[in-house]
Amino acid sequence: MNFQIPFVPVQASEFAGDVDRLTFFLVGMTTVFTVLICVMIVVFTVKYRRRSADEVGSSFENSALLEITWTVIPLLIVLFTFGWGLKVFFRLSRPPASAVNYYVSGKQWMWKIQHPTGQREINELHVPLGQPTRLVMNSEDVIHSFFVPAFRVKADVVPGRTTSLWFTPSKTGRYHLFCTEYCGTEHSKMIGTVVVQEPDDYQAWLAGAPAPKSPGGAGELLFAQYACDTCHRAEPGGRGPALSGIFGTEVALAGGGTVIVDDAYLRESILTPTAKIVQGYEPLMPTFQGQLSDEALAQLLTYIKSLSSMRVAAATARLPAPSPVPPNPATSQGIAR
Repeated sequence: MNFQIPFVPVQASEFAGDVDRLTFFLVGMTTVFTVLICVMIVVFTVKYRRRSADEVGSSFENSALLEITWTVIPLLIVLFTFGWGLKVFFRLSRPPASAVNYYVSGKQWMWKIQHPTGQREINELHVPLGQPTRLVMNSEDVIHSFFVPAFRVKADVVPGRTTSLWFTPSKTGRYHLFCTEYCGTEHSKMIGTVVVQEPDDYQAWLAGAPAPKSPGGAGELLFAQYACDTCHRAEPGGRGPALSGIFGTEVALAGGGTVIVDDAYLRESILTPTAKIVQGYEPLMPTFQGQLSDEALAQLLTYIKSLSSMRVAAATARLPAPSPVPPNPATSQGIAR
């Protein structure tokens, strides 16, 4: 859509148009059926009204064709709508592998945001144009909801859980950010701005912003501070499972069953370590419930996940170099001549 529809936010992300088209279709379809039903009610009320006190309604034969028609047509419309909505939902919920993670923490009544390079912002987020951006979000107190109307993205931010959303900004500018879940007396003040810049302007902004430790670097410090490395060693024989390369894998549990090592499992293992014990290990790990904030937990998870990529990089570095291709005698002689 190249024109601005009144009362509709500007489309500033790559899939905003998809969301709008589906929304307008649903609104149009419900409007058509609502008008049709109202017209039919008026027509039938007038046409089949009782004209005298002793008038009795007449019987009529049921039409199988009519029954099938008004059953099949709505069914096809509903299935079409479901398929379209499912396609849009999958696109909204599956960030590309190239998406860059930013870390968002909701707190009464502000949004605290950290860039992957460590820069921090409050109630403002700078992102470069055209970069797939994934927000990894948690709450420090109550339920919040992160909503950017221009991007057509919204996700609840729930205490004790990690949620996410993603978008690819398609237009530079400043766009409103709202909390859309009532979170206390100053809920209406929990607003902010997403600033979309040209890549060069974004790099200039990064260069001018102070850069403390990145989330992964801060997580590494916490890992050492809480002596996690004394049990979770890189080499075999530790009192806890090695964490290098464990994220995204399936591990066997004591007592049977398996679990995928994802954000939820790692969070649970840190806060409630006896809930799911990895097979072959004793329940020795203490709980860190109340000792780590949600922001610190997110930093630890980022560091643990980075160990998997570090392991892949190390394995790649150990691969033998390809053997040199022997020179072609004819080619060598030709060059010599």
